Amino acid sequence: MTVVPLSFDSLSHGTIAFGFFNIESDMLLCDRYFLFADKFCTNAGDMAENAGEQFYRASWRVQVIETAEEIGDLMGAIHGVRFTGFLGELYRRFPFPQQPAEFKQNPEGAQIQPLVTEIISRYGKTQEIAVAVDPNTMEIELGAYRFNHLQFQELLKYVWRGGYPRWKNEIRPAYVLEMKNKVLLNDTGVFSDIEFGD
Repeated sequence: MTVVPLSFDSLSHGTIAFGFFNIESDMLLCDRYFLFADKFCTNAGDMAENAGEQFYRASWRVQVIETAEEIGDLMGAIHGVRFTGFLGELYRRFPFPQQPAEFKQNPEGAQIQPLVTEIISRYGKTQEIAVAVDPNTMEIELGAYRFNHLQFQELLKYVWRGGYPRWKNEIRPAYVLEMKNKVLLNDTGVFSDIEFGD
């Protein structure tokens, strides 16, 4: 059992990795983009509140790590055998749990954001990415990545669940609840017919 981002489909890059990658941190990755889950949820909520617009545009601030070496070896870090790049340094601080029962996403992961920000700053750079929603094509652009509305909804539902292995004790952070509420209040356009489940 390991905590890894899951594979998701995109229109622009085929299958990409998206998700949490350390149970103590609330940081998400979207291929080579890294951002904290609270920012992702706030941005998605803003997108939902403006779902009725003809064409939605915004910019998101993300961390970009250009090379696989600087990102690091996730499986090596999880198994405690290879601590390279950003992921290796993060796992040195917050190792994979020894007990399977402890393998749950920490809903208080935002508390260590300053430390995670300090670590990732040694490997990546801050970048503003353009975000757009086209209600005619029902497509969402996140910087270089493009998704149809169903693909994007899968990303939202993943964060709602707490990824794999889900939120610890099924307790979700307030920002996740707020995102869901905003999306369900504005379930039109790219958010049409979304079902978060339990």
